[in-house]
Amino acid sequence: MTISNEKVVSLVYQLRVDDNNGDVVETVQEDKPFVFLYGAGNMLPMFETNLNGLKAGDKFEFKIACDDAYGQASDEAVVELPKNIFEVNGQIDEGLLEPGNVIPMQSQDGQRMNGVVVEIEDNIVVMDFNHPLAGDDLFFQGHIVEVREATSEELEQGYAKSEHEEHDHDHDHDHEEDHGCGCGCSH
Repeated sequence: MTISNEKVVSLVYQLRVDDNNGDVVETVQEDKPFVFLYGAGNMLPMFETNLNGLKAGDKFEFKIACDDAYGQASDEAVVELPKNIFEVNGQIDEGLLEPGNVIPMQSQDGQRMNGVVVEIEDNIVVMDFNHPLAGDDLFFQGHIVEVREATSEELEQGYAKSEHEEHDHDHDHDHEEDHGCGCGCSH
């Protein structure tokens, strides 16, 4: 069975920045393959394009240019927020507001996103909401573990059952922070 719309794909890969000599950002191994519903709009379009037509056992190696991945880093994604929004019951959790900490937040329209604490001032916290891979070309190398038909439940939900579960617990893969994984999923 080949990869096409409405198929559930399981794969393993190593993601590097720039090319096959770049720094390793993420490694997905055989014991916990990455699983997703192909064609559901949950992945970077170029990630899916490069996998189209492959089947179980096929190897892949491809680069996704920055502009087709997470785009360039933007100064507009670095914002100043009032310090008091981080309070719970009138207090800020010790250690929360430290430069470099990643804090899961929600935009005014309900979109989940991670922000990195850049700087703390008297009443202001400077946060960077750029994707950690913004400005980087992505290089994927791996192989397809399995391709199967999606269940009616998966098609209705718009994602593979294990896809949603794995993203909710951050894949348990080796990467420096929860960046929504480099494969471009929208979770």
